[in-house]
Amino acid sequence: MSDLVGEQTSEAAAERPGTLAYGLEAIRSALKTLPASPGVYRMLDRKGDAVYVGKARNLKARVQHYTNLGNLSTRLRRMVSETAALEVIVTHTEVEALLLENNLIKRLMPRYNVLLRDDKSFPYIHVTSSHEFPQLAKYRGARGEPGEFFGPFASAGAVKRTLIALQRAFLLRSCSDSVFDTRTRPCLLYQIKRCSAPCVGRIDREAYGRLVEDARNFLRGRSSEVQQRLAEQMQQLSEALDYEAAAMVRDRIRALTHVQGHQDVAVEGLQDADVIAAHQAGGHTCVQVFFFRSGQNWGNRAYFPSHDRQLSLEEVLAGFLGQFYETKPPPRLILLSHQPAEAELLAEALAVKAGAKVQLLVPQRGDKRNIVDHAVVNAREALARRLAESATQQRLLEDVAQLFGLDGPPQRIEVYDNSHIQGQHPVGAMIVAGPGGFIKNAYRKFTIRGTAPSPDDAGATITPGDDYGMMREVLTRRFARALKEDPARESGNWPDLVLIDGGEGQLAVAQQVLADLGIADVPLVAIAKGPDRDAGRERFFLPGKPPRGLDPKSPMLYYLQRLRDEAHRFAIGTHRARRIKVLGTSPLDEIPGIGAKRKKALLHHFGSARGVARAGLADLTQVEGISEAVAKKIYDHFHAEG
Repeated sequence: MSDLVGEQTSEAAAERPGTLAYGLEAIRSALKTLPASPGVYRMLDRKGDAVYVGKARNLKARVQHYTNLGNLSTRLRRMVSETAALEVIVTHTEVEALLLENNLIKRLMPRYNVLLRDDKSFPYIHVTSSHEFPQLAKYRGARGEPGEFFGPFASAGAVKRTLIALQRAFLLRSCSDSVFDTRTRPCLLYQIKRCSAPCVGRIDREAYGRLVEDARNFLRGRSSEVQQRLAEQMQQLSEALDYEAAAMVRDRIRALTHVQGHQDVAVEGLQDADVIAAHQAGGHTCVQVFFFRSGQNWGNRAYFPSHDRQLSLEEVLAGFLGQFYETKPPPRLILLSHQPAEAELLAEALAVKAGAKVQLLVPQRGDKRNIVDHAVVNAREALARRLAESATQQRLLEDVAQLFGLDGPPQRIEVYDNSHIQGQHPVGAMIVAGPGGFIKNAYRKFTIRGTAPSPDDAGATITPGDDYGMMREVLTRRFARALKEDPARESGNWPDLVLIDGGEGQLAVAQQVLADLGIADVPLVAIAKGPDRDAGRERFFLPGKPPRGLDPKSPMLYYLQRLRDEAHRFAIGTHRARRIKVLGTSPLDEIPGIGAKRKKALLHHFGSARGVARAGLADLTQVEGISEAVAKKIYDHFHAEG
């Protein structure tokens, strides 16, 4: 009898999603059809979202490993319990599988993988070649434009500093081709000796070409040659008693020295390489990346990949490298503080991306070891700062919970604000914050539709400038959708606290919206500016309680102000973008058959859309590309009765 009960209990567990037995059954079912070949597998939860992406030389053997529970860590057991299905993609080689794995991780962001969330492209310096007077400019994005690119630089600030110094040293133009072609007199940059003004003929093409070549040579790492030639030129000008010209050359040499002076760390003989060092503490990892190109240090950046606390530093580093170079060309040499997991396979995959051999080296001594140690120190200090900030953030959240009577520190705070100008182009905005700071990929924009929806679908028309109506629409749309998509609140996308920019009126609106939707357990707080909009004298309104303020010097007040100001910034930015978009439209866009080419011809001929509207049929047919039939369609559009 007991055996029968045990079997029934086991069968019931296997049928219940989210249990270990359920996940094991899903994996075992998939194993029946898995090939013993290289490929990538995706573990999917009940919603079809990827919880883990992995690669294997032998898919069947690798996935079989997850059915041996005795050898699985706590993390992998949790992952198995969340698995509802398995999908695989077969590849020819394990290297192909590794490249595909990194691509899928970047795209799907499965929570049990090491995740590199900061994926901003790096800026470069671009010396163009499509114009007889090449331009020197910052460039970000795919490097498909004609010309030569130098970098990557760690930040836009590093590029800006270098560009200013290069303009002073080589006097190359930074203006666009369209601005260049329309100049009739030198711009301010010429006056402050940061451009040679080729736009108005202050320098001929040959002399400008020599400046361009000097700049290219400097960026290629031949700085000593360039400086030596400039020093000789300055000496010759001095001997010829042309002291003014000699002083200009001297200033150019100083500008080059300034660039080199910002090379905080340099290693002789290190041409093109990335130095990548990692430090782990408290279950978190910081990875520091230093960029060396053409023998010059173009700065460094710290990364904090998210990962399970049980993963070793070597595993985290391997995951980081694969994702870091997914969208970036790797250099031929990568100096590392630790040997990553599966280093040989990783090097082979990076070589495929680079189109050349890539060496992963963990130096043990000498200058290369010194530069790696320097990067490790930077990683350790950056992680210490990050952990200190996290601890401070946690204390702030605990104080917020105590102030507003929450059950515990909020993991998700949503802040709402509206923006409009005299009721025109109204938008709503929601920003989200948590223990790690602002969660920008969770921000949402709401274009106000003009009706405030209600549970009975009756809807109430919003008059222009009705802040209460706009807030009602935004909150109704947000929480009605949440109820529809996640009624059990399993996704983590329900707020622990809702902050509303406004006073008692906005709070009453929010209370009514939640009551209409049957939501009674989402804490609401309205934050109103003080008298005369004085920061530091804000009043906080909670349901059923008198308004209260905080000490103007309170760190918690500063934190809440930051949340409110971020929502305000996001709302204004959203409103501005919508206003510009609307202003950029034309009545001509509403006419069927009038595309960009005809629209351009009409505006060029008549000067404006109003001029087109006033034109007669005969006038319209005079425009290139406008037939009599099209002219009649345009005329009828603007002169239709009613």
